[in-house]
Amino acid sequence: DTKVTEGGLNVTLTIRLLMHGKEVGSIIGKKGETVKKMREESGARINISEGSCPERIVTITGPTDAIFKAFSMIALKFEEDINASMTNSTVTSKPPVTLRLVVPASQCGSLIGKGGSKIKEIRESTGAQVQVAGDMLPNSTERAVTISGTPDAIIQCVKQICVVMLESPPKGATIPYRPKPASAPIIFAGGQAFTIQGQYAIPHPDLTKLHQLAMQHPPFTPLGQTTPGFPGLDATTPTSSHELTIPNDLIGCIIGRQGSKINEIRQMSGAQIKIANATEGSAERQVTITGSPANISLAQYLINAR
Repeated sequence: DTKVTEGGLNVTLTIRLLMHGKEVGSIIGKKGETVKKMREESGARINISEGSCPERIVTITGPTDAIFKAFSMIALKFEEDINASMTNSTVTSKPPVTLRLVVPASQCGSLIGKGGSKIKEIRESTGAQVQVAGDMLPNSTERAVTISGTPDAIIQCVKQICVVMLESPPKGATIPYRPKPASAPIIFAGGQAFTIQGQYAIPHPDLTKLHQLAMQHPPFTPLGQTTPGFPGLDATTPTSSHELTIPNDLIGCIIGRQGSKINEIRQMSGAQIKIANATEGSAERQVTITGSPANISLAQYLINAR
């Protein structure tokens, strides 16, 4: 029963990492040079998931020693990025390098150990911080394991995690985590395009340009219709009204302190919003939104977001 020593065990292992777009960019490097070098020098297969997602999955496969080499190169690259970002910043304390592994939930128990004994042992012997997420990642049976520390501590930590993963393979089928593309709703109002981020509508210059071009060159018109396609996007569209009912106990959060929230929604959406007075015995309030279809859809969105 040989332990996983450097190149001692020639087992092929796969480790998945979850990275933000910026981190992935750093690993890929200009024209893919960095990742190419990592693949060549480590001998590990390094795959990066496609897609314009805010998160990407980086899969590292190979014999254990190749995996450790790839990990050390990634950790050192992130360390370099941290140093570079600190040269002209006022931050005095240096943030640690952080990697997020994606591990099948069925293996997390062995990683944590009885009463947390294993994870405690890994933390103490490597000096790295190790956190296993309580919840599974969306639509998967995997959990995120976050490791942070110096590059050296991280490499030692990954070695120990590999040992655990080899000793207790996943049970049952694993549903892998796949990051979702960031699909922010897009709203057109007053000749401008906005994407919704959190509770704010952010003007989106590229989409606005596209939208203005579309307004100048109307696409083909559906039969029997004379308006350019993109209904409801033209500022000259007639106003209409839309009724909503909102439970009494939620109306306060939409109105806000002294009407601050509802005024904000009116300003952002450009729609008129009237809230009817409470009627006896009814648990709901009637809300009427008036404006162009674009204004109404924005107002509705903002009300739902509240």
